[in-house]
Amino acid sequence: MSPRAQKWLVTGPPLVYLLLFFAIPTLIMVVASFRYAGDYGGLAPLFGSGDPDELAGLTLESYQRFFGDPIYLELFGKSFVYAGVTTVACLALAYPLALTIARSPKKWRDLLVLLVILPFWSNFLIRVYAWMIILGPQSAFARGFNGLLALFGAGPVPLLFSPIAVLIGLVYVHLPFMVLPLYANLEKHDPALLDAAQDLGARGWARFWRVTFPLSLPGVYAGAALVFIPALGIFAIPDILGGTDSILIGNLIKQQFLDSRDWPFGGTLSIVLTAIAIAAAGLAAWFARRRPQ
Repeated sequence: MSPRAQKWLVTGPPLVYLLLFFAIPTLIMVVASFRYAGDYGGLAPLFGSGDPDELAGLTLESYQRFFGDPIYLELFGKSFVYAGVTTVACLALAYPLALTIARSPKKWRDLLVLLVILPFWSNFLIRVYAWMIILGPQSAFARGFNGLLALFGAGPVPLLFSPIAVLIGLVYVHLPFMVLPLYANLEKHDPALLDAAQDLGARGWARFWRVTFPLSLPGVYAGAALVFIPALGIFAIPDILGGTDSILIGNLIKQQFLDSRDWPFGGTLSIVLTAIAIAAAGLAAWFARRRPQ
């Protein structure tokens, strides 16, 4: 087999997969975002709309609506805040866990990694609905939490159908996506570097901040992208655990396609979200390629 054929045999299937499940659907969404909404939802006919001023049924109406109403930009900003807080919380929780696994004896590492990915063995919705029980007003966790607040003179706080419930669900679901790339990076660190830093007089925290953390930045950036991007567009967790004040951009996109059936505007929101996700992934890749100083 020629080298050219071998190259296409390796790169062909991923390329076809990206074309079928990313490029073509994105192109369809781009075209839909410039279309008119149908009288009964969906998309109006591309040709023969009856208006001679319309160019093949294409319009900028959805984009004008998006950029003309600040509520949509505010919703994107709110989604950014939720995704950002989720990313920071996942990093704070995942880093010590990944570091512990990477520095544990080799015979235990596979088991510990298995425990990290174990939640993926159950259905996503089942795990989210379980948090409804945990955070419910009659649950032991909610009673204990509100009882602790009562000791300090604070009133009871509803945990379910609140922003805190959404954040808990987001962190819980996306935590493994931060642990795994961090572990993959930390596991490759040469212990001799820490020994050399110790010989030069660096103490524990100094060794961490000057050696371990800079070397782990590619894993941090990869994990941040894997958490931030899906958290930005998720809709199931705000739907299940959040209240009316916890609607994010993913919920709005779902409403436009399934409830309002305004596919052009839903396509516009999807394209903007996709562009932001691609930009975030590119930014993370750019940071990851930089060598730590």
